[in-house]
Amino acid sequence: MFTERPQLAVEILRDLLGVQLPATPLIRVEDSTFNTRRSDDIEADLLFVLGSPQDPAHAIIVEIQQDKSKEPRQLARYAAALWLMLGCDVTVLVICPDRGVADHYAQPIESGLTGYRLQARVLGPDGIPVITDPQEAADHLALSAMSVMVHGRDRKVVEAFAAALNDTPDDHAPKYYEYAYSMAGPDIRRLMEEIIMTSTDWPVYSPFAREHFGRGLKEGEAKGEAKGEAKGKAEEAARMVLLVLTARGLDVPDDARARITACTDLIQLEIWATCAATARTIQDLFAEPDAQPR
Repeated sequence: MFTERPQLAVEILRDLLGVQLPATPLIRVEDSTFNTRRSDDIEADLLFVLGSPQDPAHAIIVEIQQDKSKEPRQLARYAAALWLMLGCDVTVLVICPDRGVADHYAQPIESGLTGYRLQARVLGPDGIPVITDPQEAADHLALSAMSVMVHGRDRKVVEAFAAALNDTPDDHAPKYYEYAYSMAGPDIRRLMEEIIMTSTDWPVYSPFAREHFGRGLKEGEAKGEAKGEAKGKAEEAARMVLLVLTARGLDVPDDARARITACTDLIQLEIWATCAATARTIQDLFAEPDAQPR
């Protein structure tokens, strides 16, 4: 999300964490590997520079930390090396979805060099707002994705995010959905699947659907001879159709379940999987044109 929209780092520091930054519309992504001596490269997660290349005004190092594995002194080293290289002030922004990890990196970092203590700016779960208004979610889509990551057990947070995605161009919406989905825990993912699967505007892009249906095809391709391969694909695809129907709360009668599981035509199963995302009844699933098994 930061790479797609570097201004996000500035907005978090300025609006959520109260950091004073230069007022400039110029911000660019820089190579996050910066060399301090010939045999020693330092590589941060992300690096942004405010101002022109000839006269940098401020640098922002963004680190995404899920745990405490990174030595805090390394962050102080990043900032010092970048200050030496660019000659401008440097802020280290650490994004932590876990409260304990956020508290760990929020402590002043003693560099070991007299007089040099780094205070990283940390955005933890307590600093990420609970966004339940669809318009606010649409206006701040990246922050809304983070809100889902941390506060997604609140159904209204996920619903606001889903509504915002419906008003987002298709070339951007899948990316933000996947950002939120990949960062969320299993219980939040299940809620996302339920809400997105029941949306007529957002059925196709669900990573849940792609993962299960696509995995079935890929795993099937890797299996044995042609007959066993086709059988594996069909079984997984049929399971995907049933999963989508179940996630949407549709009752699947035994005869319909038998018809789906007995089908070995992958094209037909793919049609059913697509229709399952929007069908209001099981009859709608089988009433689609070209929906008769081949």
